[in-house]
Amino acid sequence: MKSFSIPSLFKSNLIGRIKEVRRLRDKLKRDFSPTKLEFGPLEVHLSRHFGFCYGVENAVETAYRIIEENPDKRIFLLSEMIHNPAVNADLLDRGVQFLQDTKGVPLIPYSELNADDIVIVPAFGTTLETQERLQLQGIDTYAYDTTCPFVEKVWNRADAIGKNNYTVIVHGKPSHEETKATFSHSKAITPTLVIKDLSQAKLLTQFIRKESSAEEFYDMFEGQYSVGFNPDTDLERLGVVNQTTMLATDTQEIVEYLREVIVDYYHLSPDQVTQHFADTRDTLCYATNDNQSATYGLLQVEADFALVAGGYNSSNTAHLVDLCDEKLPTYFIKSADQLVSNQEVIHFSNRKKAEINSVDFIPNKEKVVVLLTCGASCPDAVIEEILRKLVSFFPGAISPDDVVATWEAQLSN
Repeated sequence: MKSFSIPSLFKSNLIGRIKEVRRLRDKLKRDFSPTKLEFGPLEVHLSRHFGFCYGVENAVETAYRIIEENPDKRIFLLSEMIHNPAVNADLLDRGVQFLQDTKGVPLIPYSELNADDIVIVPAFGTTLETQERLQLQGIDTYAYDTTCPFVEKVWNRADAIGKNNYTVIVHGKPSHEETKATFSHSKAITPTLVIKDLSQAKLLTQFIRKESSAEEFYDMFEGQYSVGFNPDTDLERLGVVNQTTMLATDTQEIVEYLREVIVDYYHLSPDQVTQHFADTRDTLCYATNDNQSATYGLLQVEADFALVAGGYNSSNTAHLVDLCDEKLPTYFIKSADQLVSNQEVIHFSNRKKAEINSVDFIPNKEKVVVLLTCGASCPDAVIEEILRKLVSFFPGAISPDDVVATWEAQLSN
């Protein structure tokens, strides 16, 4: 796989060494067990896979190269490059401006752009409508396009499904930039509907079986279907793709459920299924799959709590938090600064959609066991800072540098 030149402020020699040892010992990525690091009174289990993925590395490298090569030009990003506050803050410090926020709310009018400006398309991709608006201002939207190839893979899958006269069902968050981009590309080819989760898939059943009216459909799925969508005819042939950062198990559950409903309603034999339901494979990216599999491996360890790092609006990170939260106390943090002390942590609650403070989060015991991971848009430098901050809360703990050096030596013997 292609290697990228990432700015040094996002790198970590310490974390990089751990990753490289694990990579060399498991080149086929079959071992999802975490890395066990013994600090004395603290034991940290570091997830097998975490941090910058291919798409993020490509986007970050491209953005910084563009900045370096164009010192005299105005540089804009459609929205956040990736869902990580450290990366986006640094880009802003370097003079890059965001045209809109993550919800699509304009921050700078498109009318202020001209053909000499540079507009970078982020890793999530963008909508055809946005491309058209930029082109009207003389902007070449493909000149600085960092759309993740795995997102484009989903677009290609949706295109193929649509050209075979299937309606595309997109499993994703309707407000997420990637889902909006996929929806836009898909609806240009075929009727398209976004569903959030299995509960919405179950609601869809009544329309597949023609048990409810079109008016009820339009009310129930407002803002999630393409213009001209006709539930009476457009739900007879379906294919499912997804936002690449959704939980793989959730997407698979939706696919299997909708397929079962279709088979039952049309009384299909196994060789007739594709008459009404497209044979699609999972469209999650490799990093999402790896990180989720590694998190399941991480959760095999009996621990006191988990720390998951990443941007609060990072979909793939939020899913890792949810997985951990099902088993043990889990704290979703952006950076080491949120580990206020050995008694207080500021973290984000996915359920409350807000930051909260928790006290006495580190139990008073002889040895504390912690699980540590992060999302695909979190720099290794952030994980190192969190690890060092955590270790500092334990008097007499062995330094991370010594622990990693010992770990490397043990594995080389």
